[in-house]
Amino acid sequence: MTSTLHKPAAAARISALGKSFGDRVVLDGIDLDINRGEVVALVGRSGSGKSTLLRILAGLSKADSGRVSVDGHPTLAFQEPRLVPWLSVVRNVALGSPSRRNRAATEAKARAVLAEVGLEGRADGWPLTLSGGEAQRAALARALVAEPTLLLLDEPFGALDALTRLAMHDLLLGLFAERGFGVLLVTHDVAEAVTLADRVVVLDGGRIVEDVVIDLPRPRAHSSPDGAVYAARLLHLLGVSEPATQK
Repeated sequence: MTSTLHKPAAAARISALGKSFGDRVVLDGIDLDINRGEVVALVGRSGSGKSTLLRILAGLSKADSGRVSVDGHPTLAFQEPRLVPWLSVVRNVALGSPSRRNRAATEAKARAVLAEVGLEGRADGWPLTLSGGEAQRAALARALVAEPTLLLLDEPFGALDALTRLAMHDLLLGLFAERGFGVLLVTHDVAEAVTLADRVVVLDGGRIVEDVVIDLPRPRAHSSPDGAVYAARLLHLLGVSEPATQK
């Protein structure tokens, strides 16, 4: 008998992607695959093209050249929760559903997702009564209610305190393990990238300069020695530190 190796199902494929704003080239020939069941972190200096790439994948911006293929319906969560203050939490989450013809069914699904993120008791409350971490959980629920094959996260934990951020990391990885979607996470925090990602893609000047595989088992300690080695390598690629010297 012969065994057949199957490639992981792609959540998104990007080929020769280009984008400019006037004379400024923001993305220059990007090639990138993101598979289902994979977390890919995107790091780079400000202006390197990270958020532009996310917006193109989400359908919020158009590329000038190249090809983007996304399997199914991608959803995007931003650093700010962007909840509508005059709608209840459950109705905010329901806004993420691609079909809202049956309001009762859509609301029931929104409540189920809120339960997944630990907010079932706040479903009928107002956004302004939520803490920062609760509001970000609600925004994540709004992204998940569409059952995406690709979840796009634009620095969603950047404004949270350290303990809440760690709790959100655990929540994201739990949902990821259960649902098996692909994740593209934009972050400025290399330690966060190493903790969460299977691969860390480094952007510089609109180009991918490195695609680093994080070969560490999960769960990962946030400040493990092995993780620190990867973080140091990424910081060097970003031009923040000198390469480590061998003793």
